[in-house]
Amino acid sequence: MSGTPFVDLNALAAHLRSKLEYKKFILLYAYNGTGKTRLSTAFKDLGKSTDERDTLYFNAFTQDLFSWDNDLEGDSERKLIINSASSFFAGLAEMEMDNRIRRFLNRFADFDFVIDTSKWEVSFSREVSDGTMTTTADNIKVSRGEENIFIWCFFLAIAQLAMDGAQAYSWVKYIYIDDPISSLDEHNAISVATNLAQLLKREETQLKTVISTHHTLFFNVLCNELNRPLQFFLSNSDQGFPYKLLETGKTPFFHHVALLAELYEAERSGRLFTHHFNVLRTILEKTASFHGYKHFSACIKMDDDDDEGVLHMRLVNILSHGNYSLYEPQEMLEENKNYFRMILHNFIKRYPFDPALFTDQPAAVTSAAADVTQVASPAKQRARATKKTSSRTSKKPSSS
Repeated sequence: MSGTPFVDLNALAAHLRSKLEYKKFILLYAYNGTGKTRLSTAFKDLGKSTDERDTLYFNAFTQDLFSWDNDLEGDSERKLIINSASSFFAGLAEMEMDNRIRRFLNRFADFDFVIDTSKWEVSFSREVSDGTMTTTADNIKVSRGEENIFIWCFFLAIAQLAMDGAQAYSWVKYIYIDDPISSLDEHNAISVATNLAQLLKREETQLKTVISTHHTLFFNVLCNELNRPLQFFLSNSDQGFPYKLLETGKTPFFHHVALLAELYEAERSGRLFTHHFNVLRTILEKTASFHGYKHFSACIKMDDDDDEGVLHMRLVNILSHGNYSLYEPQEMLEENKNYFRMILHNFIKRYPFDPALFTDQPAAVTSAAADVTQVASPAKQRARATKKTSSRTSKKPSSS
């Protein structure tokens, strides 16, 4: 799988900025641990000049701008404290933020809130019913998921102010959003993506936007909703450059295809690590589900004259359940590498993906698969030897 390599995140961030000179939206898909949050910070830092800045961003650091005072002594006055020193809240006192946030929040939550701009704190409330009457519970502590939704809606309200040209956010040229929905279910992922797209694609705004995520559904909904965004798959590269950017085309991107291409590259290079079995199982499970099978074993080759399919299923099952670290990878044993190659290439041969995804020489996929399947595993070699011995014995003339 070809792509553009980058020596560091600053170089990658500068590349994204250059792309935004002629495009309004960039979508990045990347696995957790790739460096999405650090990339958003590098992008923001490139826009700093003395006290000036040009990027309004949402990432893990945005959530750190809020902290809880749980009133440990009285256990009744719980407040979410706002970091007043941050430029993120530049228009808080003048912009009637309560009503602006509430317009977004009502789509996702059933609790209410009040912002005290003199104390820089937020209190929450919720209506509760005992079956006969409804009362309001004040100063509640919302769940972590509800807190994340509130902060997300806070950000959307500020982004809307920036897009409307509010003086407090006149410095915003770019909006950078990193993984806003890590704790949402699929229904809310679709809702968040759709509403975000409706906000961002207003024709009258000149702001440019980068969105990065590890959430497949969120990514694909945005691909469909936004107006011809640039779509990229960001990965770690083993070719001397830490990062690689692959453009995924004009259609929604299915990340299992990129996963499969990554595995193929790893196999070709010989750099197979224990966690690659986890990735392989993920691909097998998604393929089985797509074809209506109940178990990934249905996607593993199984010949009539041996039990190799059963053996391979057990290998994938066992080797994909190890607690393997993506940050301290350990190389596979040579025997396991051979098993991995056989399962991978049999899968590619059985389910013919576009060969161009796997190599710069497309024809090599089929031939490589054929070559690998000619190399029998130890179990198959034993099975063949047993079969030949049995055949010779059955053809031996009787002594009578």
